[in-house]
Amino acid sequence: MRTKRYTLFIYVLQALLLGGAGGAMTSCNEYLDVLPDNRASLDSEEKITDLLVSAYPETTYFMLAELYSDNTDRNEKGSSYTAFSTYQEQAATWQDVSEISQDTPYAIWEHYYKAIAAANNVIIAIDKLGNPAHLDAQRGEALLCRAYCHFILGNIFCMAYSPKTCRSELGITYITHAESEVSPVYDRGTLAELYDRIAADIETALPLVSDDLHSVVKYHFNTKAAYAFAARFYLYYMQDDLSNLDKSIDYASRVLGDRPADVLRDWQALGQISTNNGLRGNAFVDAADKGNLLILSTASYWQWIYGPTGVGMRYTHNDMIAETETVKSRGFWGSYTNFYFDPTTSAVGPKVLMYKLPQFFSYTDVTKGIGYPKMLMPVLTTDALILDRAEAYALRGDFVKAMQDLTTWMHAFTTTSGTVDATMLNNTYGPYSGSPLSGLAGSSTGMAYYTPTEPTPKKRLNPDFRVEPGIQENLIHAVLHARRVTCIHEGLRWFDVKRYGIEIYRRNIKDESYITVYDTMAKDDPRRAIQLPSHVITAGIKPNPR
Repeated sequence: MRTKRYTLFIYVLQALLLGGAGGAMTSCNEYLDVLPDNRASLDSEEKITDLLVSAYPETTYFMLAELYSDNTDRNEKGSSYTAFSTYQEQAATWQDVSEISQDTPYAIWEHYYKAIAAANNVIIAIDKLGNPAHLDAQRGEALLCRAYCHFILGNIFCMAYSPKTCRSELGITYITHAESEVSPVYDRGTLAELYDRIAADIETALPLVSDDLHSVVKYHFNTKAAYAFAARFYLYYMQDDLSNLDKSIDYASRVLGDRPADVLRDWQALGQISTNNGLRGNAFVDAADKGNLLILSTASYWQWIYGPTGVGMRYTHNDMIAETETVKSRGFWGSYTNFYFDPTTSAVGPKVLMYKLPQFFSYTDVTKGIGYPKMLMPVLTTDALILDRAEAYALRGDFVKAMQDLTTWMHAFTTTSGTVDATMLNNTYGPYSGSPLSGLAGSSTGMAYYTPTEPTPKKRLNPDFRVEPGIQENLIHAVLHARRVTCIHEGLRWFDVKRYGIEIYRRNIKDESYITVYDTMAKDDPRRAIQLPSHVITAGIKPNPR
């Protein structure tokens, strides 16, 4: 498909910085005044390594993705329930977001392209030095940062990748160079072109990345984080011949090793830590935890919204979702009371949460108490990785290995003993002809498909690739269910909804007897590609269809 030419202001791609709750910004002219000197000064290994710190985004997609997903309902029971902001209201009701603040599409677009700019400047500097071998690790890290940022931007602002539609769906501009013009002209390109370029950067980077470059490796792309990212990318990068699933499995296995149980998070120990004063959350995001592979430091309000506060209670992950679909629902592991890491119901409103993402406060003026909230964000973990591999095995038809990975996850996350097998999965997610609400358990009766007024964890799958009825479909339901629980509050559910063409709904919830549906997002709904920020559309970027 031919794409429209358009102009991207350089501040959209490489200049603007959001600072503080109000979104203070650096101007385009100030950026252009400083950048040439900075670029020219990248003439040593130390300076190049230092710049890599800026190649990681300083905002998070967690809040946006969770609000768009089926992990959010509108709560009608309390008349005093309000949204935290216009942004929360717009995102939770699938409107195009107009607000400019932390966590918004605006912030994601700005910060991820800013990080891409830093990565490109590192690569350019290394090229100018003749691409010496002693800078291979820096080059590898910069390529991975560039690939990762484009990957997240694509999953937020584009439709899900499909080999059937990728050559006609809009991508996002893949920036590989630095700019000195205020109005460079680009094509937005296709989704196929975007994924091809991400793959090229990943494959170039993997042999180069090193664990010896930084003192705290988990705040950077280390070897395990690199392969974990590659495994997820190739899981999403589905081809008709399923060949990329082999790459996903291979790269995941390089991280998980021969004894994957040894590299998963110690959920039992974590669950014994008090939730008071953020202790459990601090432990969850600790770089010393073997489950964490890559941790980013971001500015975010998300902990206020999902956490046990009295703000943002209009749109939340509530008891209805928790008990019928997520952290309080029954699955192949049995009851949620078997979890080591127990869910908590907020005492001040309709929120059910896992204490995992603590908030910090960064002061810009300690005396005046001025600053902005920050959050450490584990974006790659072994707990998610083993579920990625289980999914790849299931799609590849290696059901035994998929069930082995689910068994390993189950033993790490729950007290449930035994082995995940076909009988267990078929009994849990197989056909069910009775009442959906009584069919949630892993009994011989199976499970009904979800409806918005009679919800279950099992939603109809409508991907552009074939999922066979029976054990393969039930394996996929098990993986999606386990990932939805394990990665709650982390945004991955939205990506699963898109990849599997899962129809989701917007509901008003008062109690079990009062559930009304006010909107539906079908498989091909164009709103699955979140709209680009208005200011870049004004600058000439082709918007997503509506």
